[in-house]
Amino acid sequence: MNETPHSGYHWRGQSERFFEGWYLRVTLSAIAQTFAFMYSIDDPAGDSPHSGGAAQILGPDESYYCRTFPNVHRFKASLQYLSVGHQRAVNPASDEGYQFTAYSHRGKLLTPSGAAQAEWEYAIEPISTWGESERPKATAGWLSYPSVFEPGWQVLMAHGLASGQIHWQGKTYDFKDMPAYAEKNWGGAFPSKWFWLQCNAFTDAPGLSVTAAGGIRNVLFLKENVGLIGIHYQGKFYEFLSTKIAFTWTIDPWGYWHLVARDYRYRVEITGRASDEGAYVRVPTREGLQWLCRDTTHGELRVQLWLANGQVIVDTFSDLAGLEVGGAPWKEAWIVES
Repeated sequence: MNETPHSGYHWRGQSERFFEGWYLRVTLSAIAQTFAFMYSIDDPAGDSPHSGGAAQILGPDESYYCRTFPNVHRFKASLQYLSVGHQRAVNPASDEGYQFTAYSHRGKLLTPSGAAQAEWEYAIEPISTWGESERPKATAGWLSYPSVFEPGWQVLMAHGLASGQIHWQGKTYDFKDMPAYAEKNWGGAFPSKWFWLQCNAFTDAPGLSVTAAGGIRNVLFLKENVGLIGIHYQGKFYEFLSTKIAFTWTIDPWGYWHLVARDYRYRVEITGRASDEGAYVRVPTREGLQWLCRDTTHGELRVQLWLANGQVIVDTFSDLAGLEVGGAPWKEAWIVES
């Protein structure tokens, strides 16, 4: 499989505010649980109050743990391909840290007292990236290369299979060929407001992968609402961009996500619901990591995709979707029509 665009590390030594973050998810379908690993590096030049790294894990039943990595000089990443790692401890024998590539992921986090909080190691078999497997594409298109959009966003692996073991809070989880997903962001800060949906664990549609997101992003000196839906299914890629086609969304402050998009070939409708309270995680802002993101990994998601003539391509449901809202909380439904 060809290298996904933007797989490499984006920092080039600049002193301006900068972060890069990665999200890796494994869905343990057999027990209806998820592990979501979130890694970030802030101001890697090491000369700001926000300089440092972090590893966050959102585990079964939205259990959460975060460990900071103060020393930016122990962070390593390839500029050409996906290879990222950060060691925390002065003593290498402690082995606390993480590292991952497109094909493997391992790490260990300790408590402040030195006890084991989490340890994991698993292999990854990538199946689809973003776009056709033979021709992976930039999620934000060609304008993502000159950094016109802020922040950058790239789905690295829309669907893959993970096999290995995770130790979490005293319990061991063994798994084989479970759905895996990966994406990344980079730039000065997350958007001021956004939503996100992701699922690649559908019982009656194996291999189906859905990612949708929308937000208020910076384009040079302007701000715009932009939304996107990407679906990989049975070897085909279906993409819907709010900047090019009819696209509407209604997103409640929490609990309800609804998106409809159509072009001359296809129509898609995605409906997400959260019955739990979710969990808050930290995201990079201009002021460093802040609790401005609310997630559930047990969202209910219905995906409906038709040909323009009304013929059903897929109509399916999962209760293992990742659903998210972020940025400054809003009090009323966020409704956009384009």
